Amino acid sequence: MNKNSSNIMALTPNTSNKRETVCIFGTGDFGRALGHKMIQSGYPVVYGSRSTQMSNLIPKDAEVLSHAEAAQKAAVIIIAIQRQHYNFLTPLAEVLHGKVLVDISNNLKLNQYPESNAEYLAQLLPGSKVVKAFNTVSAWALQSGTLDASRQVFVCGDDAEAKQMVMNIVRALGLTPLDQGSLLAAQEIENYPLQLFPMWKFPIFLSLGLTAFFFFYCLALDIIYTYIYENKNFSFFIAITIPNRICPVVALILLALVYLPGVLAAIIQLYRGTKYRRFPDWLDKWMLCRKQLGLIALAFASLHVLYTLVMPIRAFVSWRTGKGIISQALNNKTEPLNNTNAWLSDSYLALGILGYFLFVLLGITSLPSVSNNVNWREFRFVQSKLGYLALIFCTAHTLVYGGKWFLSPSAYRWYLPNIYMLALIIPCAVLVVKFVLIFPCVDKPLTQIRQGWERNPKYSE
Repeated sequence: MNKNSSNIMALTPNTSNKRETVCIFGTGDFGRALGHKMIQSGYPVVYGSRSTQMSNLIPKDAEVLSHAEAAQKAAVIIIAIQRQHYNFLTPLAEVLHGKVLVDISNNLKLNQYPESNAEYLAQLLPGSKVVKAFNTVSAWALQSGTLDASRQVFVCGDDAEAKQMVMNIVRALGLTPLDQGSLLAAQEIENYPLQLFPMWKFPIFLSLGLTAFFFFYCLALDIIYTYIYENKNFSFFIAITIPNRICPVVALILLALVYLPGVLAAIIQLYRGTKYRRFPDWLDKWMLCRKQLGLIALAFASLHVLYTLVMPIRAFVSWRTGKGIISQALNNKTEPLNNTNAWLSDSYLALGILGYFLFVLLGITSLPSVSNNVNWREFRFVQSKLGYLALIFCTAHTLVYGGKWFLSPSAYRWYLPNIYMLALIIPCAVLVVKFVLIFPCVDKPLTQIRQGWERNPKYSE
């Protein structure tokens, strides 16, 4: 086959209902899985391999030929081999001239090579049309059909027509192609599968840091202090009591940190008098991970609910209750119901239930399947208005429960405040500043700025 006929085959669209033949170089796990999926979608598939002997692992409707013979039968060739083996393609440069080469390779670590694998392939075969695709889909998902979590396929390439041909194949397989632009985007696409929850790193490390800090803080005040000064061994608090104090505290702080960047952004916009200047990088990154912060906060709040539910069956609680009953019996005296404490107890529980209900509602509306079915106004109402209401309820829940320790000298062990006092600092600060921002004298200019008005237009960027 000459060079001109190769070009015509590569770039002429298929006008019939029959799908064009696709060639796959490589008979590994991914090559076989992709070939099987293509055959199911109606594509004739031919494999290019060093060994032309059929194997039971290769889809039965596929053909196996040498690399040169297989390449001559197809306009689109999927390179399902690792980068270190690309050199065998150099002698096939004439056969591959004008063909669409789909690079699906991944690396073992981020930025493993100076250039992306797709760019390296384009350098080896400058006469071919290289497109990057399919590297974010796993062989297991293709074989099992469970593609819901990896349905998006990032596609990039310098030749628009070649890229469109690949995107048509992606759609035919029931996947969703996302055009990422030129081949320069291949490096980022290849790094994507190697990133482990990139938007979750900061929230996870922050929550772990807060958990560790408050754990050692409670360990010092509730176990070490009482052992030294009161000669009481409360080491069993590590299992239930301390976690049940840490979880609500971390949940409340993380929930406040979800809304703190929005408050800071409002202050910055008021100070600058414009919305057209970029926020600092740290604030941009913080705002991008607010959803993850909120979901981790919901997880801690859920743990708090579970720990609270098991409280009545604890041996320590049964012992303390029994001791109180026996003490009243020995003294022949029944403690009357304290209505104030009863009100505080019921208010504390009611606020916690309402706060947790709104917390769960925020988490549900964060799910893509739910958020995609509401418009931006509804989503903003739930996440902003009801979100602040959830923060108010959760803060009041903590304040009613832990507020009594603010004026109690016994609560300051080693002159350190109780853990619930520390938990209220950030939420209260956020709510106070937000309360100031809703004043008409502040809210009106802020709304104007967000609608495009500028105090000093010459400083806009």
